[in-house]
Amino acid sequence: MAPTAADTVTRFAPSPTGFLHIGGARTALFNWLYARHNGGKFLLRIEDTDRARSTPEATEAILDGMRWLGLDWDGDAISQFGNRDRHQAVAEDMVARGTAYRCYATKEEIDAFREAAKAEGRPPLFRSPWRDADPATAPDAPYVVRLKAPRDGETVIRDRVQGDVTFRNETLDDLILLRSDGTPTYLLAVVVDDHDMGVTHVIRGDDHLTNAARQALIYAGNGWDVPEFAHIPLIHGPDGAKLSKRHGALGVDAYRDMGYPAEAMRNYLARLGWSHGDDEFFTTEQAIGWFDLAQVGKSPARFDFKKLENLSGQHIRAMANDRLLAEVEDFIAVQNNPPLTDTQRALFLSAMDGLKERSKTFPELLEMAHFFLGERPFVPDAKAAAILDPVSRGMLNRLTSRLRDASWSAENLQAVTRDFAEGENLKLGKVAQPLRAALTGRTVSPSVFEVMELIGRDETLARLEDSAV
Repeated sequence: MAPTAADTVTRFAPSPTGFLHIGGARTALFNWLYARHNGGKFLLRIEDTDRARSTPEATEAILDGMRWLGLDWDGDAISQFGNRDRHQAVAEDMVARGTAYRCYATKEEIDAFREAAKAEGRPPLFRSPWRDADPATAPDAPYVVRLKAPRDGETVIRDRVQGDVTFRNETLDDLILLRSDGTPTYLLAVVVDDHDMGVTHVIRGDDHLTNAARQALIYAGNGWDVPEFAHIPLIHGPDGAKLSKRHGALGVDAYRDMGYPAEAMRNYLARLGWSHGDDEFFTTEQAIGWFDLAQVGKSPARFDFKKLENLSGQHIRAMANDRLLAEVEDFIAVQNNPPLTDTQRALFLSAMDGLKERSKTFPELLEMAHFFLGERPFVPDAKAAAILDPVSRGMLNRLTSRLRDASWSAENLQAVTRDFAEGENLKLGKVAQPLRAALTGRTVSPSVFEVMELIGRDETLARLEDSAV
């Protein structure tokens, strides 16, 4: 029976040698979206066979990054190192099948072969004398297990993104499957694990495209079906160069700490190499409904912080206020800052509509909320202090007497202030800006009249008296 979409199994297989970087996060997202779109499974495998470089801390950092991004995986995360006995058994079975062989060549012999090939202008691919040797002549010495790769013809990778990619078999070597100490190489372990996990689609960066040809030969050597490959272009910086830390090649934890909502990161990463018409802003549910490999481009995507910030602001504005508050509180906790009080939480919800209209990240949102998160006396920052010169302070003193008996609503407070400004032969903004500086210590905030209504009469008058000193 032909497989159905629900049979789809994808995987993300990071090496735990550092944080979950942005390129890996995009790969994980594409695999997750494709599996969820098809109602299939998304699996997670930690490729920890390099014991010298793999650490539990790095593994946990990857898991934390996946959880923060909301990329849930099906079943338990699998350790590749835990399957080493299975890898070894497959290699020995391939020897028995005649699709692999034991090679006893020493390092010195291999080096000499390559030097001679180079001197004669031949390709430096090592051609082992043990490929077709009689096993009875094998010495009692260490050996590696090599794939018996075809020497002629072509290997064609039918890639869902790159199209058909052809490799001449004469350019592919008899790669090592098992090292002399019995440990598997990366290429063998990946094939065995993908087969055993039932992976149907291998979606990864196009820097693995050459590996696909070698892995296809390992599949063939075991008589296994080859999964569908989809090699996605890498992410470049805005200047077109390979993405580096100066461009934004950071761990996803850095973006969490910068205060980008996880949903905004999913939206932005999805657009790095994939598109749905001209849609830029979309929800995760829409991305799941739309995602297909046919819309993945062949050209490298370019990372752009301005686009990320723009999308982040749109997601913050689109969030329900109670959900946004919950995300802000999670961000505060991650930063190891004191939690909000019940009073601050209530003020946050009351002010949220005004706060989120002017914020692109959680730190900006918290900065906008400074006027009720901070405490008296509100020390003005440099820009606010420059506005609060002696002339402005004198004007605010005169306004304060008008405000004492005002009806305390944003609409009425604005009317009282406008009347005052007209009496002083000033535009409203010339009064509102010093008023904002005095009440918030900043030059940017929600409407200053909404600020006054929110913090109340007594607090407003007290702050104006503080600023008069």
